[in-house]
Amino acid sequence: MTYAEMFSKVKGMFMGADVSDVTEHLAYQFNVTGEAEGIFYVEVKDGCLNVEPYEYYDKDAVFTCSAETLFKIAEGKKDPILAVTLGQLKVEGNIDKALKLKTLIESKKV
Repeated sequence: MTYAEMFSKVKGMFMGADVSDVTEHLAYQFNVTGEAEGIFYVEVKDGCLNVEPYEYYDKDAVFTCSAETLFKIAEGKKDPILAVTLGQLKVEGNIDKALKLKTLIESKKV
C-alpha cells in the first residue's frame, strides 16, 4: 500500500465523524510508520473536520503507529487506549485532547 492509498482510505474513514457538537479546537498529527509511511493531520475547528496530508505545527497531540493499527482504530475495531497499552500506538502532547480521538471515532455516522 502506498502513502496516497493509505491517506485516501483513512480520510474517508475520518470524514464520517459527526463533529457538530465539538466546540473546542482539536488538532492531531498522525505519523504513520512502516508500509505507507507518512504524515497527515486531523483538525476539528468551528464544527468542521479537516483531514489533510501535511504536517501540522500547532498540534494538540501526535499519534505514531502503523497503517494497520490506524485502520483498526479508525474502524472502531481497536480501542486507542488499548493500542497504547500494547505499544502499538504512541501518543505525545495534550493527553486530555488526545483522549477525545476515541469520541471522534465513535461519532461516525452510520
